[in-house]
Amino acid sequence: MNKHLIREWHFMLRQSYVLVLLLCGFLISSFSVLTGLSEIDSQRETIERLKTADQLDRAEAQDKHNAPGALAYYSFHLTYSAPSNLAFAALGERDIYPWKHRVRMLALEGQIYESDAQNPELAQAGKIDFAFVISALSPLLLILLFHDLFASERASGRHELLVTTTESSFALWGARVVVRLFAIFISLILPFYVGALINNVAMTDVLILSLWCLLYFIFWIALSLLIGRRESSAPRIASILIGFWALFTFVIPILGDLAINQSIHSPQGGEILLTQREAVNDAWDLPVQTTLNAFTATHPEYIGYKHENEGFDWGWYYAFQQVGDQVAEPLSIRYREAALKKHQRASFVTLLSPTLLIQKKMTRLAETDALAAMAYERRIREFHKTLRMTYYPWLFSADKFNKSNLDLLPQFDSTTSGTTYSRKNE
Repeated sequence: MNKHLIREWHFMLRQSYVLVLLLCGFLISSFSVLTGLSEIDSQRETIERLKTADQLDRAEAQDKHNAPGALAYYSFHLTYSAPSNLAFAALGERDIYPWKHRVRMLALEGQIYESDAQNPELAQAGKIDFAFVISALSPLLLILLFHDLFASERASGRHELLVTTTESSFALWGARVVVRLFAIFISLILPFYVGALINNVAMTDVLILSLWCLLYFIFWIALSLLIGRRESSAPRIASILIGFWALFTFVIPILGDLAINQSIHSPQGGEILLTQREAVNDAWDLPVQTTLNAFTATHPEYIGYKHENEGFDWGWYYAFQQVGDQVAEPLSIRYREAALKKHQRASFVTLLSPTLLIQKKMTRLAETDALAAMAYERRIREFHKTLRMTYYPWLFSADKFNKSNLDLLPQFDSTTSGTTYSRKNE
């Protein structure tokens, strides 16, 4: 077997178009890895810069104000979704969904959806990352390398001679397939290995992603060989394979997306934002007790709170901020449920498209898919709830407040799951 592999290596290296394809694959893969590493480094630097600025800004607000209501109003808290070490290879939805928010004690729905600058349904193709190179571009290189494996020998008149003189079909075609598969795999995956080493990616993640890439390549090679055996014309074989590539890469994803959006309807982020803001604005003109009744319906522990001042009162102010979220909550729940349903149905569409399937696998492993974005939003909501529950006793009960109590404020931690906050004094 070794002599057959050596023979095929020499044969492949004498074919200039194969070397050009391998070089192109290597350069494109290297570019995607470099841009991915640059993007992730930029996001990490942004997070660190914002963390420092956030602490300084909050410290300044705490120096200027003494009342808990004023402190809550002027103190912002940075929340963020730090990229995983593997995110450089599959940026996924990080260029669509927000990965940083500054929140405070005001109504949360508006703070979440006013930062939703892009509509995921209308977003264009993102950056050229490694996942895009593997899922969308590598099939073209594989088609060019394998579509004429049999046809070129038929066209040159060597096919029958090779078949009759070789030891076995595997010794001839198998060795050629193995050599070319190994060459294209190394040319595309080697830059990823360098990037993974630089970014300290776990070895298990590297091995899993490598296995998926290998299986994906084998699929396209098998498809090329299957059609190549049945057709004698190399241009016809290439045309059929390009048709499959277009079907898996464009037609099925576009039709699947259209079908999902037609079957699942949900409120838009702007609608939720408008509902919440109208509820908050209307509260200024409502009787104070109407707002407090709506607030204590969900927070009965503060039912004894009395609005003592004739004019503005911080307790009443934060009560109607919470009521604004309560009014918008049904829309917000429908929005999140619809987003989850869309993701689940998209999983069924991926079964019809190997291109979508490997993209999904890579973004899930890199924690850059829609599920990761939903998990980040849940962490924001949990943190905001903890923030409210910390301030409410100072606003609505007889608990005395002094600035030493600020050590009880939660600190957002993006590395935890479930309970996503810590306290300074813990």
